[in-house]
Amino acid sequence: MKALMLGNEAVARALYEAGVTFVSSYPGTPSTEITEAVTQYEEIYSEWAPNEKVAFEAAFGACTGGARSFCAMKHVGLNVAADPLYTASYIGVNGGMVCAVADDPGMHSSQNEQDSRRHAIASKTPMLEPCDSAECLEFTKRAFALSEQFDTPFLLRLSTRISHSRSLTELGEREERPLRDYQRDPMKNVMMPAMARPAHLRVEKRMEALRQYAETSGINTVEYHDRRIGIIAAGAAYTYAREALGERASYLKLGMVHPLPVQLIAEFARQVGQVYVIEELDDIIETHCRKHGIPVIGKLLFPSCGEFSQKTVREALLGEERPALRFEAAPIPPRPPVLCAGCPHRGLFYALKKYKLYVSGDIGCYTLGASAPLSMLDTCVCMGASISGLHGYNTARGTEQAKKSVAVIGDSTFIHSGITGLIDIAYNRGISTVIVLDNSITGMTGHQNNPANGLTIKGDPTVAVDLEALARAVGIRRVTVVDPFDLEQVRRVVSEELKAEEPSLIISRRPCALLKTVKHSPPLAVDTAKCTGCKACLQAGCPALAVRTDSEGKHRAVIDPVQCAGCDICAKICRFGAIASTEKGGDR
Repeated sequence: MKALMLGNEAVARALYEAGVTFVSSYPGTPSTEITEAVTQYEEIYSEWAPNEKVAFEAAFGACTGGARSFCAMKHVGLNVAADPLYTASYIGVNGGMVCAVADDPGMHSSQNEQDSRRHAIASKTPMLEPCDSAECLEFTKRAFALSEQFDTPFLLRLSTRISHSRSLTELGEREERPLRDYQRDPMKNVMMPAMARPAHLRVEKRMEALRQYAETSGINTVEYHDRRIGIIAAGAAYTYAREALGERASYLKLGMVHPLPVQLIAEFARQVGQVYVIEELDDIIETHCRKHGIPVIGKLLFPSCGEFSQKTVREALLGEERPALRFEAAPIPPRPPVLCAGCPHRGLFYALKKYKLYVSGDIGCYTLGASAPLSMLDTCVCMGASISGLHGYNTARGTEQAKKSVAVIGDSTFIHSGITGLIDIAYNRGISTVIVLDNSITGMTGHQNNPANGLTIKGDPTVAVDLEALARAVGIRRVTVVDPFDLEQVRRVVSEELKAEEPSLIISRRPCALLKTVKHSPPLAVDTAKCTGCKACLQAGCPALAVRTDSEGKHRAVIDPVQCAGCDICAKICRFGAIASTEKGGDR
């Protein structure tokens, strides 16, 4: 049976067909839908882990116990999981294990661009890269077989376009695989120096065997057409090239991107004219070719930043620019992402503006608080860095600066990697003020549950981390919960905690406005007789608010009742009482 599937859905289907029984992941765009799709298969245990390191370690433990296991993450998540990855490569597997990592060329939803092939090379872990949904299914299943054949975890490299595009896939049946027997073997599974030295030698022999597999197995395929141009590519880059050039070029499509073949590439180069390497982000394949004396052209023509397209390939190799429709109308104004109408983070950030604070930011929906008009983040590095970064900042600049600075971090991100930063502050007697923005969900990646909201990946009730008790347990004595819609309460508490000569935790608690269980107040409306057009309400940055010119040529605030969630922040900002609930009057 055929089905039209997202690349991520095809990976999930492959897990089902391959007999996988354990999946642990942390959500991260563009990889999130893999684990979400897995939940439809009752034969597979699935979970959201607190972070990618835990997810990898749990999956590795399951494979050690004899199960086929899997974890998924985005490219920056692999940084978090790198510690167990590098040693798991030395140990090897029992049941097969695959880790999917989704890169994000173009940074559609990421703080950096990075090429996960670098991790494969450095950790000496083999990596496959599919070019469409059909190969997502095929390569994932093959990776499990190869994992067990070569005694190694396998990486599966995806990208935003592969993960989030749809193409036809051929569905198969599930192959039930019983648990492999576990044999106690400290020499293989315990990585102390005496065991790690011979393990490294085994890894090098394994990589050479995998290199031979890459030469002859057929996972890397050749297509000869016009031989004046030869293209070496993998993943989405191959698809761009194939669609842009058609049969005006010959192709070596690489399915295994680490380790790379040598003889296969050399033979292909001998059969064609000029060889071009097309690869998004780093020059991994190009460098490999040059290392082995194979002349190619790559980054001389293609950029190292951003994602490619058929247009990129066509213009670089053929100098062709396809005609496009041109419109003489006024350009469409940009629409940058903003906090949703009714977002609880808006009230917190607006309340903080009064203090002109240094705000150490983190990864989540609330990162949008960096944008005007809120403009309330000074830094944003990686998950959890807001807390530990604030501690370093305040230690370097002194007590007075500590009274003018806070860290903001979401509840899911706090669980992911913020707790250790808070411990650092308490243990080293810092005086930083940390604000956890608890919206009861992992919002940015699409409303996944997490250990702080008391629901499993399938929505079943479970224990919830008590953030207040956790903070006190690690040594934070000053713990306060505020409602971010109560601006005066937020300001009062923040003012008190900034003055304190010890560390403190403020929990800004109100559920995400988009949760189906949240009941909103009636939308607000503007009393045009009272509105002066001062635009103060726009400082909240709410997408439901605008200022328009009325029939008399005067500026008046307007509220879109479809978007408005009735949060009342704008009404509290307005000094003229011009904004009120539609239940209390006001023009719609």
